[in-house]
Amino acid sequence: MIIMKKIYLTLIALLASINMFAQGWPANYSGVMLQGFSWNSYDYSQWTVLEKQADDMKGFIDLVWVPQSGKCAETVQVMGYKPYYYFDHNSSFGTENELRSMIKTFKDNGIGTIADVVINHRNTEGWFTFPAETYNGVTYQMRSTDICKNDDGNKTLTQAQKEGVSLSNNYDEGDDFGDCRDLDHKSANVQKVVKAYLNFLKNDLGYEGFRYDMVKGFAASHVGDYNDATGIKFSVGEYWDGVGKIKNWINNTGKKSGAFDFQFHYNMTNAIKYNDWSKLNDASLMSDPSYRQYAVTFVENHDIQVREDKSNESSKDPIPATYIPAANAFLIAMPGTPCIFQPHWRAYEHELKSMIEARKLVGITNTSSYRNYDSKAQYFANTVNGTNGRKLLVVVGTPSMMTTPSKTEYTRILSGTKYMYYLSNNSETAWADKASGTYEEGFKVTLTAVSQNSNAKLVYTTNGSDPTASSKPVTSGTSINISSSCTLKVGLLINGTVSGIRTYNYSIKSFEPYNITVYVNTDNTNWQKVNFHIWSSMTDFTEATEWPGVNITQTKTIDNKNWYYKEFTITQKDGLINFVFCEPNTAGTAAKTQSVDFTGVNSTIFVKVGPNKNSKGQYVVTNVTKDINTGIDLPITENAGSYTDHAWYTLSGMKLGKKPAESGVYIHQGKKVIIR
Repeated sequence: MIIMKKIYLTLIALLASINMFAQGWPANYSGVMLQGFSWNSYDYSQWTVLEKQADDMKGFIDLVWVPQSGKCAETVQVMGYKPYYYFDHNSSFGTENELRSMIKTFKDNGIGTIADVVINHRNTEGWFTFPAETYNGVTYQMRSTDICKNDDGNKTLTQAQKEGVSLSNNYDEGDDFGDCRDLDHKSANVQKVVKAYLNFLKNDLGYEGFRYDMVKGFAASHVGDYNDATGIKFSVGEYWDGVGKIKNWINNTGKKSGAFDFQFHYNMTNAIKYNDWSKLNDASLMSDPSYRQYAVTFVENHDIQVREDKSNESSKDPIPATYIPAANAFLIAMPGTPCIFQPHWRAYEHELKSMIEARKLVGITNTSSYRNYDSKAQYFANTVNGTNGRKLLVVVGTPSMMTTPSKTEYTRILSGTKYMYYLSNNSETAWADKASGTYEEGFKVTLTAVSQNSNAKLVYTTNGSDPTASSKPVTSGTSINISSSCTLKVGLLINGTVSGIRTYNYSIKSFEPYNITVYVNTDNTNWQKVNFHIWSSMTDFTEATEWPGVNITQTKTIDNKNWYYKEFTITQKDGLINFVFCEPNTAGTAAKTQSVDFTGVNSTIFVKVGPNKNSKGQYVVTNVTKDINTGIDLPITENAGSYTDHAWYTLSGMKLGKKPAESGVYIHQGKKVIIR
């Protein structure tokens, strides 16, 4: 008995240790991922900008993949794919504190954050010197002997021989990355540093998953090892290839990582390119039940989009704008874990939310089964099985050419450009075709009864209370007007009983242009003049400049310092303004010296230029808004009299362009005002 007890305890301990290992990607996972950036999305992917979207993402987006957040050798306008620091996360997308705040806010709203992990290669000072970084009392530094012997097509070896430097004896295990040093992942020191870095991302910063960049550059087994060392829940590798090779890579990780389903993307682009929607039936990672769990599907990403400078012209493979809704409709309806591209989300947020709502209502997961319903060059349709026998029928292409599904089996709930969604009638639910969220103006919402009972009607309320049998009934297909913020609840009414109630929270916030002021202090530069070089994401922005910008002569003394300032108007909901500050020459035609790019400004801000410079000799810009006592020109008292200044201010003194909509304490006409 004692021996058996020992064996039993040993088995329990063994199982416990196994459960600590990475599982690659959870099975039966129902979440949807958002790629929270595109190429050069320095405006829309600032940590502060993404954090503000948490409330609108809540309930729809479960994971957000963000740009590589570590500090690079160049800290301004860099996407992060030439990493330098592992433990310093002040990047082109914001400060480390802002990053931590975003991750926490996401987590508080049920959203996990996916780190972009770039460990195939690493940047250096000179050719061979990696930074020494101390974390939790331990100093981590890679050495020249951690660099693959044949790095950079043997250019590194040639340089090493010139400088008398030793490299690793191991050759690169995969593809070479130019301009950075390819790391030898067989090195014990590389493994030590990388594992410490990954544990820092997970356990200190709070990331819930890793997206591994360029995994074709090193052996897949290392990914499995690194995931085991961290116990990470979500792992996805960028193995840019066909489905067979992607499967091999997953196998070689020990099935401890998922992978992006590039074949899914290829199938979609081929369907559109050749005007043959039946190509969506071609094999992909998602189509294989044995690998479906590990498939992170997508239709477009930052590598495939056409970049402004056309630098990736040869590899571009974008989805034409007309087809974006349909491509995403198919993506969101199918098993695997769908990853939505940020530009698509920004352009079609409400429409995509409704698709996601349908996916979650049906109970589709990354391991759900499906079958082809109909396939023609003109259209393609699949039925996807969810939980409790529910099904979602997705049709893309030209849905009108397909025979309408039987009304006894399916009810249409969504339609848009080149797609339709049908829900199986056994779902027994009410449906509204506008998802919860913030809208800039009123709209019509169509209510639909999904039921096996053809006599089912609908009842609804807009005050947040549950509809009852005594509520006024309406027929399926009725449209109602939403003109102000409300909570819509709509339910099925069958034989005097209400069921299948669904809740929609609508916030109507019409955008009102507002003014901001940008204050700049140059005490640390000794500039005699200051220019603002200005550009913006706003389509109606009229103050953009040609280099070296416009000379600023307005100054104001605040906190005993001299500030150059200029006012701007934010005219669009997501409007952002960007700057380079510089000292013009005597002719004013070219800059003598300049700052780094300072991007993503949409509120009154105080910044200081210098004294530190980057490697290009550009002055670093520091946001010191929180350190400024006040931007209010009037004295503030509890019992203020009559004032001519009717603006609203934050308690820190930042001037707002209108009455704030968010809860908090503000200053207005000399008084503290609480907005609830």
